[in-house]
Parts: sequence; C-alpha cells; structure tokens
Amino acid sequence: MSQQALESLPDLDRLPDGQYVTASHRQNGAERRQELAHRRQELAGFLRSRRERIAPEQVGLPPAARRRTPGLRREEVATLAGVGVTWYTWLEQGRDINASPQVLDAVARTLLLDPHERDHLFRLADTPDGNGPSECATLPPTAQILLDQLEPFPACVRNARYDLLAFNQAFENLLGPLRDLPFDERNTLWQMFTSPRCRACMLDWEEGTRRMVAEYRAAMAEHVAEPAWKCLVSRLMKASPEFGELWERHEVASPENLTKRYLHPDVGVLKLNYTHLWLGQRLGTRMTTYTPADEQSAVRLRELHDRSPQQAVRTADPA
Repeated sequence: MSQQALESLPDLDRLPDGQYVTASHRQNGAERRQELAHRRQELAGFLRSRRERIAPEQVGLPPAARRRTPGLRREEVATLAGVGVTWYTWLEQGRDINASPQVLDAVARTLLLDPHERDHLFRLADTPDGNGPSECATLPPTAQILLDQLEPFPACVRNARYDLLAFNQAFENLLGPLRDLPFDERNTLWQMFTSPRCRACMLDWEEGTRRMVAEYRAAMAEHVAEPAWKCLVSRLMKASPEFGELWERHEVASPENLTKRYLHPDVGVLKLNYTHLWLGQRLGTRMTTYTPADEQSAVRLRELHDRSPQQAVRTADPA
C-alpha cells in the first residue's frame, strides 16, 4: 500500500520515525502508561510508610538523638540495601525507573518486610518474584448448591474486592438482609464501615476492619489502575473517616483462618471460626465458611437457622 493510501486511513497515525500505528494501539499504550504511573505512586507511598516505621537500632544503626522525620533516612536505606541513594530516592518519588528482582529483594530485607508486605512490594513494582499459580476468576455454577448444603453454618463466596458473589440464608441471618441491596453495596468491606447493623454485630470491629483494609490494599496491588477498585476506595474515603485513617497506614495482610465474635440481636453472642476455601488462587475468589467455635455457639446457630422465615416455609411445606 502506498504512503498516500496509508495516510488516508482514518484509524492510522504516523509516528515521528515514519512508522504507522493504529489509534486503538496508541490508546492501549496510553492506558498501560497510566496504569504503571498509578503503580509507581502506590509503590512510593508504600516504601515511605515502611521506612518511617523502622527505628535505626532495628537495623544495627546507632540510635539518633534528634531526627526531623520518623524512621530511617533514605540514604540509610540505600546504603543498607546496597543501592544508589539517587536511585532509591527516585523510587520513593515514583519516578519511571526499573527495579530488578535482586534490588527489590535487598530493599525488602532492609525494610524488614514480612512475606505479605514483600509480595505487595513486588506486585506494585510489576516485577515477578517466583512463579505463582494462575487465578480462576469465574464462579462455578455449583457454588450456590454447596453454600445451601452448609446450612445452618453461614457461608459466602467473595472475590478479592470483597464483593459478595453468593451466600446462603444462614449468612444473611447473621449479617442482615443482603439480597435486595444494590450490587455495589453488596460488599462486606462497604457494609462493615457503613451499615450500623453490621458494625453493632461485630464485637471486635476495630481489629476486624483493620485486617480487612490491609487485605484489600494487598489485593489491590494487582488491580491498582482498575476503576472498580479505585471507586470503592473513593466511596469509602468519603463515607467513613475510620476507613481513611486505616487506608493511610499502608498496612497489608494476607487472608487467614481466624475466629470472629458476633452479637446477634436474637440469639446473643456467636463465636465462629471462619475458614477460606479457595476457588481461585492467592487473593482471588474464595468461599468462606463460619463454623461454631464452641457448643453454645453451635446451639445458637441452629436456633438462628430455625427462626428464619425461609426455614419455616420449608418445615410447613416439605414438598
């Protein structure tokens, strides 16, 4: 095709070097550059927060009598990690520079990062740190059947963003009506910070929400430029000062199987062990089940299940 014919095409642009590129390809490149810029800014904030929490004596340096800022200085981190001061400064400023896995490893060790924080660092830097299994982003069609079979134990399926993809009646009995909520509010992180009922039923609300925010930040490292993730953060920042305070801590965590205490208005205190069963690997889709941590909680769960209107209908009409 002649040059004149190429230039007449509506979806074709000519670069300064004489090469041609489609407008859609140019747009994709711009979106990728924007995503990388978001990652660099998030990485910069994370590194600063980790550096400022470390006292000099924790890394073998003499304690300083007076410092204008908390934690280590940038030049101290650079020296301990064996990298250039200018390079590390640029990294904390969100500059467009490349970081090798070896350098990131040295920075992670210097900043005393735990395994979850290290994983977060490598994801923000868009640099591989070992081979991880692929994630499954879809919900199996049999998930709801399995959830229903788990009653009277509460159970739900959530993605990494805490969106509720499916749940059983026992889970709804525990946290209150969910089915009629708009999808963007059918999110457990949103509910914990904005629903008075959810907040009142969580006896360890402060610790629970702190962990949830840390897990969300860790998961967001792989979705830092995606509008749905950023939108939820923006909405929560406006809706809850407590969320904003936790978000600015830059804490990260990985989901764990722990115990929660709930105060239900009808049956009292429920002490439940929750277990994550992964439908997608790492921080992807997971089923979470809540089982009694003691005999009293088992009795109260059964009572709560028997009280539900849906259970009453099934008892009256076995067919």
